[in-house]
Amino acid sequence: MTIGENELIATREYDVPQKLVFRAWTTPDLLARWWGPQGFTNTFHECDMRPGGTWKFTMHGPDGVDYPNHNDFVEIVPLERIVLDHLSGHEFRVTATFEGFEGRTRVTFRQLFKKKEDFEQAKPICKEANEQQLDRLGKVLAELAY
Repeated sequence: MTIGENELIATREYDVPQKLVFRAWTTPDLLARWWGPQGFTNTFHECDMRPGGTWKFTMHGPDGVDYPNHNDFVEIVPLERIVLDHLSGHEFRVTATFEGFEGRTRVTFRQLFKKKEDFEQAKPICKEANEQQLDRLGKVLAELAY
């Protein structure tokens, strides 16, 4: 986990092709299975996966608390990159890149906060939450691969 100026960066390698990773990021039913930290579930209300499209969902915490989320997709480059702006609560931009090599895929998850104070407040939670999210993605990918 690297920390930049107002930015968290997590990287993970998966033993699956780039096409499968991109599918897990762009298929709403699959995305709902792994998005968020361990113990969280999601209810998607809108997931318009295109630049300018809106993604609205409720993340349900294991403690019973609901977290409404509103995101707008900024850029989608098939197999390579997804960029979205998180507009509810702390505002930040997620840039996910997918690099294929030897049948494997490296995912880099960048979370750049708009305001330093939001970054400082969210950093202790998001550092671990982002790692848990990538763990959950790995489990879904393992299921899809076999």
